[in-house]
Formats: sequence, C-alpha cells, structure tokens
Amino acid sequence: MCGIVAYVGDKVAYPILIKGLQRLEYRGYDSAGVALINSDIHTYKCLGKVKDLETHAKGKHLSGTIGMGHTRWATHGEPNDTNAHPHTSMNGKFTLVHNGIIENYAHLKKELELRGYVFQSETDTEVLVNLIENIYQEQKVDAEIAVRLALSKVIGAYGLVISCTEEKEQLIAARKGSPLVIGVGDHEYYLASDASPIVEYTDQVIYMNDEDVAIITKDDLILKNIQNDAQKPKIQKVELTIDEIDKGEYEHFMLKEIHEQPSSIGDTFRGRISIDKTKIFLGGIIDVMPKLTQAKRIIIVACGTSWHAAMVGEYLFEEYARIPVEVEYASEFRYRNPVINADDVLIAISQSGETADTLAAIKMAKKQGATIVGICNVVGSSIPRETHAGVYTHAGPEIGVASTKAFTSQVTVLTMMAFMLGRKRGSLYDELYKQLIQELTLVPEKIKHILRSEQYIKDIAETYKDASNSLYLGRGVLFPVALEGALKLKEISYIHAEGYPAAEMKHGPIALIDENMPVFVLATKDKSYEKIVSNIQEVKARNGKVIAVVTEGDQTIKKLADHVIEVPDCHESVAPLLTVIPLQIVSYYIAVMRGCNVDQPRNLAKSVTVE
Repeated sequence: MCGIVAYVGDKVAYPILIKGLQRLEYRGYDSAGVALINSDIHTYKCLGKVKDLETHAKGKHLSGTIGMGHTRWATHGEPNDTNAHPHTSMNGKFTLVHNGIIENYAHLKKELELRGYVFQSETDTEVLVNLIENIYQEQKVDAEIAVRLALSKVIGAYGLVISCTEEKEQLIAARKGSPLVIGVGDHEYYLASDASPIVEYTDQVIYMNDEDVAIITKDDLILKNIQNDAQKPKIQKVELTIDEIDKGEYEHFMLKEIHEQPSSIGDTFRGRISIDKTKIFLGGIIDVMPKLTQAKRIIIVACGTSWHAAMVGEYLFEEYARIPVEVEYASEFRYRNPVINADDVLIAISQSGETADTLAAIKMAKKQGATIVGICNVVGSSIPRETHAGVYTHAGPEIGVASTKAFTSQVTVLTMMAFMLGRKRGSLYDELYKQLIQELTLVPEKIKHILRSEQYIKDIAETYKDASNSLYLGRGVLFPVALEGALKLKEISYIHAEGYPAAEMKHGPIALIDENMPVFVLATKDKSYEKIVSNIQEVKARNGKVIAVVTEGDQTIKKLADHVIEVPDCHESVAPLLTVIPLQIVSYYIAVMRGCNVDQPRNLAKSVTVE
C-alpha cells in the first residue's frame, strides 16, 4: 500500500528519493519522509504529500549517497508527523521504512516495553525497528543477522529497507507479502515498491521473493532468505518506459488512462488473435487448458474494480462456455470455509498482482487442489508466481488510483477466455466464434469514436456535479458495468452512488428517486432492451433524471431520457467495453468540477497490499 524507494551508490541520494516518491505517491499520500545516510543519518518526515516533504526539507542537510524514502497510506496510527516513516529505534541504531502490517506488534511491543523501550508513535513499524535493535544489542550480532532473527518472530506482511548506524555502507531489504524490486546499475542499486522509480536509471531488475533478504552495498548484492540460505538473484529486463509513467499533455493520469484504452485493449488482444481474426490463442494458459475445458466449476476471486470485471466474466463464461461460475470477493472467500474441489479452476484477477486478499485466496485454493489461473497487469508481481498459469493484460502502468484501463483490459482477457473455452468445449459454433472475435477487434476504434464525444459528456457532468446521490442501472452483462460506474463516481467525486440490476429497482431503490436524483441507465440494444425501456419509464414516472447510454441512432429512449450518450452498435458480448467509457468520463469531470484530487482520492491507495 505504501511506497518505498531507496538508493545506494555514488550519486547524491536525495533527488533520486524525491523523484521516486513522486512516482510512487499513488500508493499512499498521507505523509512522506526520507533518511539520508553519510557520516550521520538525517531523517526528515512530515504529514502531507511529497511536495510538503520537499518544503520541510528545504535548506537542511541533504547530502549522502545512501538513503531511503517512504510515502504512507496509514494503517496503524493516524497520519501525522510522528507516525510518518522512516522510523528510528529508541537508541538510534536502526532506521527503517516499511510497507505492510505486523499483526503481532502488540505482543512484541509489550515484550520490548518490559525491556525498557519507550515508543513515540502509534505504528507497528516502530515496534519492528526496536525489535531489530534489541536483538542487535543483546545478542551482539551483525545487522543483517539481527534483521533475520527479528523477522523470524514477526507475523504479518512487510516490504522493508533498513539502515544501521554502525554499518552505514549498506542497506538491508526484506520482503514478505509486500513487493520490492531491486534495480541493478553500475556500482549502484535502487530499491522500490515497483519499477516506476527505477526505469529512469536502469532496465535491469530483481524481483524479490517472499522471505528474501538482500544485503546491498554500492558494489555488491547478497541475496538470502530468512533462514540464511543463499538465493541466486534473477536479473530481468523491465519493459517500462518513462513516457508510460508521465502525464504528458493531460491534466491528470486518470484522463490519460481513459484515453489510452483503445491502445491498452488492442495491446491486450494483439498477438493473441490470428491475423485472419478466426482464432484466439492464449499461450499463458495452454498448459491448463485441459483443466479449464473439463472444469465442473470456475471460481473467480477479485477485489474492487477487478471484482466488477470478474462479474462480466461470469456472464461471458456461462453464456459462451457453459461452465458454472461463482464470483467471490477475495476478502470474504479467504475467511470462510469454501467448498473447493480438485476439478475446480480458480481465476484470480488483480491489476497489481499484489492484492493481499487475492493472494491469500490463491494460496488457500491451491492447498485444496484447485487449478489456479491469474489475470494481472504487472510482470514479475506475486500473483503470476503463485498461480499455475495466467494471462497478462498488457495495459501498461496505471497510475491513477481509480482504475480505468485496467478494468477494460481485464474484461478483454476474460472475453477472449470465454470465447476460446466456448469453442474448445463445443458450445460456441464456428461461425459465431469468428463473428465474436471480429467484434472484439473492432472495439478500439469504437472507443475512439466515443472519446470524440468527450465535450458533450463533460457538459452532462456539469449538470449533475452538485448531486448528492445517484443511481446506476443495468441488466445482464451490463449490470457489472453499472456497479463499476457507481464505484468510479463515489471514489473520486465523493458523491454517494449505487449500482443495481435495473429490475431490482422496484424492490427498494425506487424509493430514493425524485427530481434531484440522476439515474444512469445502460440501455444498449440487446435481448433486455424492452425491459430496460420499461425501467426508464418507471424512473421518469417518479420525476427522476435519466442519463441513458444507448446504441447509436436509438430514438425510443431519446424521447424518454433527459440525456442520451450514444455508443457505436456492437454485439452485446463486447458492450461492457464500450458502455463503461462514458461513465468513466462523467465521473472524471464531475470530480474535477467539484475540486477533488482525481488521481489521489482521499483515503484510497492504488495497490492494496495489506488486509
């Protein structure tokens, strides 16, 4: 959840740390801090964002070629100067930044208090840094050994970078459940929660595994595990460029990422659809295709926006592959006692590949014999390493906290999987299979067409920017899109919004409708069209304001609705990929008009790597 960056080499560390924290700020922005190591350790931290840290540190001692930085999403302790990272041990021997949660911190804290330790913050991190110091001083061991012994006592998740005042030439990094990447340079190393702060300096990276411990100087890297077993570093080339993590001409990353969807969807199916557009080939799942085609049941686990993509997948798998599907919140699935059989396939969806609840669900299902397939965006992340097979979405980096192109790329992968499975299982005949593939390949150009209506959609947003509540309605495969549209509005504009199956409106939500209630209705031409027209009439009979997303040329709904947003005609199987675009644009402009921080909405962070 939080963002970590660190450097050891010959360059001045501070500018590298600040730039890295700016690129990681989407992971948390409650507070920020740096520790700079030279003849002494200078720590600067404060409540607020990275720009506040820069102001706080201005004019201070900023030299040093070794350092670490942190941008926080608060878990233990409210956001303030004291709870900000880095944290220093009571006797000043160790300084540490931490992403994750130490679950048994209260027990460890009591033990340390009995040994005379006094705590300044409310954080679990301060407990850990003092535990390391206590072992270091009492057992008179090297810093690296003290870290490993301390971590053997810890229950929870962590990504850590640690410095010791008596071993200043090195940094120690450790990872369990929270990502850490090591960038390999020329007589220098970089550390970060993901590759975005590193790519400016090197494309050679090492993705740390769970329970890895790295001891790093400018000229050497030793990798081992907590048990002191040597590990062989695997250097990989990271496929990421500076342009991909820059806003360019756009005011916000979210708007840039909305406009990138024609490319990200195209990149997701490119190379996976034959040139003649008659076949789909997903090489990442070829080894588990027998399991998939013979599966008695597919379980899809995900969180947030990925859960909405999973629901679209449920409709598509059942419609075209005729396999029963259950969609589960990973956070609920992992804490009950679900019935999982050896002939089940579990599909786990996560943009980051690091979502803690989804990872826990994967591990639980693996233990019970299920085949695990991952769908994620980040190469080298934890989910691809935990699954039996999987498909990358190729959406590129998504910096905006509110997910846009990750959603449509996930839906694209699920759509291809459903078509491919349907064909292999014989439930999708050849002519329709080819037609559906053709429909999918037309989606990027159709989204470009929708984006040309951006100003018109912006004008609609102006009309409803002061609403306090809103309703989103859809039927069939568009019901999950209604949920996603509501989520986008509430998370970036702070307007209360709810998504419902349109037919369920009269079972409760219709009581909310009055002349002040905007109701967004997904009403493209499909087998539910006549029913959705009736639902719109029910809203209008209560004086509700209807904003309908319709198929181009629709005249029936145009006469009923207050506003219509047209999308190109398409097969209903790909309608989610088109109809979500106007909802993203509406949410974006409403949030901007309300003065909200679109890319960094309050209380949220991009990658949920803690429970």
